[in-house]
Amino acid sequence: MKTYLNIAIKSAVEAGVAILGVYEEEVDVALKEDKSPLTAADLASNRVINSYLRETGIPLISEENRQLPWAERRQWKRCWIVDPLDGTKEFIKKNGEFTVNIAVCENQVPVLGVIYVPVTRELYYAEVADGKAYKTVLGQDHSIPETLFSEQDEIRPGKAANGNLRIVGSRSHMNDETQKYIDEAQGDHKEVEIVSKGSSLKFCLVAEGKADVYPRFAPTMEWDTAAGHAICRAVGLKVTSQQTRQELKYNKEDLLNPYFLVE
Repeated sequence: MKTYLNIAIKSAVEAGVAILGVYEEEVDVALKEDKSPLTAADLASNRVINSYLRETGIPLISEENRQLPWAERRQWKRCWIVDPLDGTKEFIKKNGEFTVNIAVCENQVPVLGVIYVPVTRELYYAEVADGKAYKTVLGQDHSIPETLFSEQDEIRPGKAANGNLRIVGSRSHMNDETQKYIDEAQGDHKEVEIVSKGSSLKFCLVAEGKADVYPRFAPTMEWDTAAGHAICRAVGLKVTSQQTRQELKYNKEDLLNPYFLVE
């Protein structure tokens, strides 16, 4: 699994560099069938990632690939789940809060995750079996240091002081259900702080102790969450379906996630 993690790290970083090659240009936006935005950066990142991951022989689910039928996917015990550019709306706004997400899932459970933030060069990564997750800031040239997996780069969740609660909110997807959760939390805590972020960075905020809980009561797809879920699992957090009260599953017949809570 460590070999796969290193491949995922290298492909995520190179995909991030490809995204930045488009980032400063005039962004030409197309709409996919589901009306979600698609840019040249999504496609450039996807090409880089596919070139690496296909060499592993593990089947791949990517937002920008044609999805294979369930009759074929249901036979998979292990697969990659990829979002080449998570937070396309943030990319279009040019606020820097977009990521590359790469995960491995085994028997529908995320076991490895990598999230790269091209603008800030922050690299989050974890193998769940190790029980550790890391955040490494790369150099200006996006070179990957030899000091990956160092103790000083370990991240851990942590609670706010004095009984306060820090809730992660979305930059682009705040809705009535989420606001209701926030309102109810305010009755149980001395103070509630809303921490806003785009893309899969919301998972990272909880995993590194900068927030306490992330309620996502709006639609997401498996590629939006698999990498962040793996990183959270590695540090002992749960990503729980609000339908089943069990942790999210992956490579399902329907790749749409139920609403969930990270804590």
